[in-house]
Amino acid sequence: MTDTTNSPSVPPAFMLRVAGLPVDEVRALRCPDSRRWADDVLDTTEQLALLAGKAADQLHGLIGGSDDEPLRRALLKLRRDVFNNRLPDPAAAEDALNRVRALDPAAAGALADWLTGRRALAGKRDAGAALLRDETGRTRTELARIAGHERLRKGLLLASPTLDAQLDAYREKASRPGARPDRKQRKIERSLLSYVYRTACKTSPFSTFTGVAPGVFGGSDGLRTRVGEEWRTQVRLNVVALGRIADAVIADPVRRADLPLALASGWGRDDDRVRYVRRWVTSGDEDAAVTFDAVKDRLFFLRRSGTLERLLGLFEERGTIRYGELAAWLERDRGAAREECEQYLGALLDVGMVQVPCLRTEVHDTDPLRAFQDALRGLDRPWAARLADRLEEPAAHAARFADAAPDERRALLAAVRAGLRAVQEEELGVERAKVPQTLLYEDAAAGTGRAPDRGDRAPGGAAPAAPGQSSTGGPAPAVALDPDAWRELAAGPLAAVERVLPAFDLTLPQRITFQGFFLARYGHGGRCDDLLKLVHDFHEDFFDQYMSFTASHTPYDADGTYVPEVNWLGLPRLRALDDARRTFTARMAALREAADPDAGEVWLDDAFLDAVAGELDVLRAGFAPMSHHVQIADRPGDPLVVLNRSYGGVSFSFTRFTQLFDGLDEQLLADADALVPEGAVLAEVTGGPVTSNLNLHGRLTPYEIVCPGERGTLDEEFRIDLDDLYLVHDPEADRLALRSVRLGREVVPVYLGYLVPLALPELPRTLLLLSPTSMAPLNVWAGVPEGEPRGGVTGRPRVRHGSLVLSRRSWSAPAAVLPLHRPGTPEDGWFLDWHAFRRTHGLPDRVFATVSDTGARGATGAKPQYLDFDSPLSLSAFEALIKSPGARVVFREMLPDEDALPTVSGPGRHVAELAVETAVPVRRRTTS
Repeated sequence: MTDTTNSPSVPPAFMLRVAGLPVDEVRALRCPDSRRWADDVLDTTEQLALLAGKAADQLHGLIGGSDDEPLRRALLKLRRDVFNNRLPDPAAAEDALNRVRALDPAAAGALADWLTGRRALAGKRDAGAALLRDETGRTRTELARIAGHERLRKGLLLASPTLDAQLDAYREKASRPGARPDRKQRKIERSLLSYVYRTACKTSPFSTFTGVAPGVFGGSDGLRTRVGEEWRTQVRLNVVALGRIADAVIADPVRRADLPLALASGWGRDDDRVRYVRRWVTSGDEDAAVTFDAVKDRLFFLRRSGTLERLLGLFEERGTIRYGELAAWLERDRGAAREECEQYLGALLDVGMVQVPCLRTEVHDTDPLRAFQDALRGLDRPWAARLADRLEEPAAHAARFADAAPDERRALLAAVRAGLRAVQEEELGVERAKVPQTLLYEDAAAGTGRAPDRGDRAPGGAAPAAPGQSSTGGPAPAVALDPDAWRELAAGPLAAVERVLPAFDLTLPQRITFQGFFLARYGHGGRCDDLLKLVHDFHEDFFDQYMSFTASHTPYDADGTYVPEVNWLGLPRLRALDDARRTFTARMAALREAADPDAGEVWLDDAFLDAVAGELDVLRAGFAPMSHHVQIADRPGDPLVVLNRSYGGVSFSFTRFTQLFDGLDEQLLADADALVPEGAVLAEVTGGPVTSNLNLHGRLTPYEIVCPGERGTLDEEFRIDLDDLYLVHDPEADRLALRSVRLGREVVPVYLGYLVPLALPELPRTLLLLSPTSMAPLNVWAGVPEGEPRGGVTGRPRVRHGSLVLSRRSWSAPAAVLPLHRPGTPEDGWFLDWHAFRRTHGLPDRVFATVSDTGARGATGAKPQYLDFDSPLSLSAFEALIKSPGARVVFREMLPDEDALPTVSGPGRHVAELAVETAVPVRRRTTS
């Protein structure tokens, strides 16, 4: 017997997300001399405050002891000037100083020191305006230069074609010496700056703004990584565009006659009715930057009739029938007019009893346009072949897009758009073509850095089985990290924190509630063989109302008291979850209370986590793979790993990018079976036809669950129909297990798409309540009072467990206390006010700011924005986000800061993030 296992503390692989521009680029947008000027002025002002206090005290004694009324008035006025740090009239000040010398030489000395310092300060203040003006002009020139960076321009064309079209004119004007932007130029400038920061300081993959690179823990150079400068991208047509063409084909009576129809999968006879799952599709807005069609499903019934019964029998015999043939059959069968038969079929199509499955994009169609063309040619009709041929031209333009320079990309994108419009209007006769604003989706593979040597070994002695490297050989992974360094810095703290993550899981209350509903219906040890009816009854009788009620549920009330989860069934597990959350909140409040008010960080020790985890023991899942998005802060003497977000599930870090790397999907598929417990298999829940490119990926699980209304994408032996599944309660483990009759094994459903599961139809969404899929945003300060504000600002310290940062240091303030630019305020005074604010409240030089503002439109009001206090351009762009006086801003430290970034390329250092899965192969015993 041999025992095969990997180290439980080091994951087998990760995905590196790398910002497209080196962070060094944003240095050019700062005004370092102006910053030094501001520091000098503020330092001098602080020193003057000490002199002013001394001088004011001594003047106070002279005023009180003098009977000379003119002198007293002069000294009072001078003391007010001193108190307010206001430079007095030179002649009056000199006269008063001479009179003070005669009365009190010591007071005169203190006053003379203050006057000298205040005059020097005035000179420094006077130098600021010209200095800031000149440096701001230089940064505008630098911004225009950065705007020409190819990686930025390539992504910008897809993200904001309107801004891209304006940039050349902006760059030309901004490059002129002494150019002052008008209102339109400033608006362009702010938008451009946000995209520059997006490309240099953030790691959300989109086109060339952020690239990805797979890697393994098999290197020997610590946790530092190097990426190459040559990136490659892959471009795919927006699946919504194909959906609009399919809609136009189905809407045309002539072409519709040639389309093969099929009954909705999973239908069945139920007494005097036919039951099936009906799907409603709500089309997204083509004019929106991001759009997808929303899909809903629900168990539906049709009354059985003679015509419907004969039609069902025909489908059972033949499987699929062309629409025209079926209409002719109905015409003969019923002796009815063709128009009446067409209406009957149209009604069946509208209610989803019959479908046109061949024109739908499925999750494994990693080249959706080619798959659509193949489906058209498979119809074996001249018009379909001609339509497929007409799509060759936009397909060819799209294929050239990835390797094209920005100027050529604009022409190619316009050609793709024109081609799709022509297909709809000229080929299909559509009066007004529907083409989405975002036509192409692009993902970028970051260039290869040092590949691991063939001698590098993964933990346990095995050669690293790298994503991007198939079992037959293939491209080496882009990056490799030292497993010992990972184990020392991150593995232990991550494993400890995973124990408390269920307390933050947004989906856990729903999973507990579903199990409670099942037990109420079927009892302990009970079994349900009709999952479709179970899901229908669950939603009809309970869950829809439950979700409606919980939509307005807030976890904490106005005074910070925890509000328990909705628990209509009186479930002990929900009460245990409530207890764990209360324990976490109470311990965080006690930790904050015990800490110094000015503490920069607080620590969660093992006892803290043990107490919370103990409350969660009853909720512990046997199979709970997790993935984490983390950043490494390479700080001398105190390196950190910063936790950005956590998810539950399998292969989530990789799914969207499988098409970018040869062999990645095969390797993940090969590894998937080793992750699940003995006797179980992974099966993908797809959610049906794809309405967003974010859900496209290769095959990553051995099996897939085919819900009613879906057709499946794998060979029949790997499809698991819903009718083959039953749900049973395991009394020993007190959990629900989904099992396959045909396979005789437990089936673990997983979701691999990037749309949130809540956007899925009812049936797959419910199946995922039996899945390890979870979302656990770690809001450690929830329910903990902020404390008394200082100058309107409240602060939160950084929260750590060992070397793991759970929450960055933050500051919260209403817009009313911020030194926003006021009409008439000079630029240098405004810049100085911001640095005074930053120094007073201890903010770092660079932060991410989140504006909560009911007046903000779109996603910009909710997403963190990079803010550089040394850049007037950055400050102006930030202030433009504040749309109403009721806005509130949270500033969070940039951690890691640019000086602690471990990822480098030839041009400089890059902000980067690791997407790491902590699931490791389970211990299995096999015969040698």
